[in-house]
Amino acid sequence: MKVLLCRPRGFCAGVERAIETVERALAKFGRPVYVRHEIVHNKVVVRDLEQKGAIFVDDLAGVPSGSHVIFSAHGVAPDVFRQAEGYQLHAIDATCPLVTKVHVESKRFAARGMTILLIGHADHVEVEGVVGEAPDRTIVVATAAEAEQVTVPDPSKVAVLTQTTLSIDEAMAVMNVLKRRFPALYTPRKEDICYATTNRQMAVKGLRGKVDVWLVIGDRMSSNSNRLRELGADSGVPAYLVLGAEEIDPTWLDGKKAIGITSGASTPEGSVAAVVERLRSLGATSVEEVDGIPETIEFSLPLEVR
Repeated sequence: MKVLLCRPRGFCAGVERAIETVERALAKFGRPVYVRHEIVHNKVVVRDLEQKGAIFVDDLAGVPSGSHVIFSAHGVAPDVFRQAEGYQLHAIDATCPLVTKVHVESKRFAARGMTILLIGHADHVEVEGVVGEAPDRTIVVATAAEAEQVTVPDPSKVAVLTQTTLSIDEAMAVMNVLKRRFPALYTPRKEDICYATTNRQMAVKGLRGKVDVWLVIGDRMSSNSNRLRELGADSGVPAYLVLGAEEIDPTWLDGKKAIGITSGASTPEGSVAAVVERLRSLGATSVEEVDGIPETIEFSLPLEVR
C-alpha cells in the first residue's frame, strides 16, 4: 500500500497571515487577545492559539472595553467594524486579501446600482460578510437550479461575485446559467475563487484514476476541505474528511493499493505528518510527494502588528 501526497496542500497565504496576526498581537499587546469567530476553520489551529492566549468569541458584546479584537480570515460585514468601534475595541482586520477583494467588488457594483448575485453558501461566514456590504442588493445563489429561478429588478444591471472557497466546477455550472439568463452580466475583473482553492482541486483531479481512496485532512467547517472531499468522491472512489490521524478507520484501507492525501487550506502540516505516520503503522510501505502548481504568494501583515 502506497501513499500519494498532494502538493500544494495545507496553509495558504491568507491563512498564514491570519494566524501570524494573532501570534504577533499576543506578543505585542499581551494576553488575552480576542478573536471574532474562528480565525480559520480548523480546530487544531484554534486550540493552539487558545493555549497561547487567544479568546474566541462570536459576540463582541462580551469583550471588555479597550481590548484588541481580531477579525478572522473570512472577513466581516461593515456593521461588525461599527460594533467594535461602539464597544471601544481596537479592531485588527485579518481578512484574507482575496476575500477583501470580493468586498471591494461588492461595494463597487452596489455603487453602480446593480443587483449582485453572489455564488456561494448563504450560511458560510465569508458569504455573510460579503452580503453585509450591500444587503439590499445581494442575492445568494448556491446551485445551478437556483440560478435558473433567480429574479432581479433590472436584468441589464446585474453583477456576479463568487465565494472564494467553492468547487471550481460547481461555481462554473452556476456561472454558465447566469451568463445565459443575463447576457449583460457584469463579472469581476479577476476570478474570485482563490488560487489556493484552485490549486488544491487541480492536484486532486491530477490523481484521478491513480488512487483507490482519498483522505482529505481538514475541519468539517472548512468549505475548501469539504469541496476537496467531494471532488475525490466524484472520481468514483471513497473519500473521507478527517481532522487528524485518530479519525482514520482502518477498514477504509482494506484492499486498497494507493491512498491519496490532501489537506485544506487551513490544515497545519503537523496534522498531515500525523496521518502519514498512522498510515505507516497500518501498512503503508511508501510515501510519494506528487508535485502540483508551486505557490509563492505572500501577503503583508495588518499594520497594527507589523
